[in-house]
Amino acid sequence: MVQIFSPNTPEGVSEVVRAGGPLEIVSGGTRRGYGRFVEAETLLDVSRLAGIVDYDHTEMVLTARPGTRLRDIAVLLAARGQCFAFEPPDLGPLWGAPKEAGSLGGALATGCAGARRPLSGSARDHILGFKAVNGLGEIFSGGGKVIKNVTGYDLPKLMAGSMGTLCVLTEVTVKVLPAPRGSLTLALEGLDTDHAILAMKMAMNSAMVVSGAAHLPREVLQDLALAVPRNRAWTLLRLEGLPVSLAERAQRLTDLLAPVGSFAPAAFDCSPVWKAIDDVYPFTQKAIVWRVSLPPGMASAFLATLPPDLEARWYLNWGGGLIWLFLDAAPDGHAASVRNALDRAAGREGHATLMRAPEAVRRHVSVFQPLAPEVAALSRRIKSGFDPDRVLNPGRLYADI
Repeated sequence: MVQIFSPNTPEGVSEVVRAGGPLEIVSGGTRRGYGRFVEAETLLDVSRLAGIVDYDHTEMVLTARPGTRLRDIAVLLAARGQCFAFEPPDLGPLWGAPKEAGSLGGALATGCAGARRPLSGSARDHILGFKAVNGLGEIFSGGGKVIKNVTGYDLPKLMAGSMGTLCVLTEVTVKVLPAPRGSLTLALEGLDTDHAILAMKMAMNSAMVVSGAAHLPREVLQDLALAVPRNRAWTLLRLEGLPVSLAERAQRLTDLLAPVGSFAPAAFDCSPVWKAIDDVYPFTQKAIVWRVSLPPGMASAFLATLPPDLEARWYLNWGGGLIWLFLDAAPDGHAASVRNALDRAAGREGHATLMRAPEAVRRHVSVFQPLAPEVAALSRRIKSGFDPDRVLNPGRLYADI
């Protein structure tokens, strides 16, 4: 039987950690289906560590506790015309959680970002400081509330994507940015994969400041429960900013891409489409979901190398640098096929993460990209520095980390 502790102070967290582990760390639990299965009979839930600590809209800095819901933060920021520029996706429903139930701590622990990632960076690029409890139960802090005060090791960046394996966050300071005043999406129907990647590359390398570039094949559109045309593939390019500039930038981008195809403002509402692209779950009609990150120019080679009998569905985000791959159930989650294709197409430049699979698969398959020996050794040393007794989420990332 799992024992659950839900402290509401850093001191309470420290007391639970000092009592020993192993502990599974959650902040509401919407992302428990992500990563390797944690063998722990004690659950430390920090969802009661919630609420805004400080919000200075003039300096564009927000400090909040990890259990604070992202939807509540979004409402607060929108009232001041601001937002999280990295567009934290709502991935909870991918693992069966309700929509809009995710927390700030969970978003930073997974480190994921939306379509603006190539332009604005990921979650790790927006963390300024934090307070936390390490695996010894010691309360400590890193970074601060302004960018220029970071000296020595940039610990806040280390926390992003660490999945609660290094410490238990009790407070986080994040920079925010002005929300876009307007948005316009250019769309082209019917491009094949190679031409779509070429168009997205040309657009993102231009001076038009493209904030989103995605390609949706016809097959994956069949699973999208939105009122969009589904008879052919769509390649989407998003422009954001002052409304007065959008039309001119769109025209210049259209002229630039004329050799590839004729782009025009989308004839359908693209806001829910971009949200679906970021949140993924509207496309997930299959049991196994992989997230593949690689140089955009290698995306076509990876897709072509996948065995045809996988009958994979997929779409591209980040101009081809991110592939979401949807497959039927298999005992190994198709790990061998996916990673073999990635090795042949991108070598060590690619990363494949098993985002969704049954618990039995997650127990026995390497969920995250296997580490090079020198990186694995460094990761173990970092883990030992923060959590020498392996109390916090042991094995969540890798069996020995």
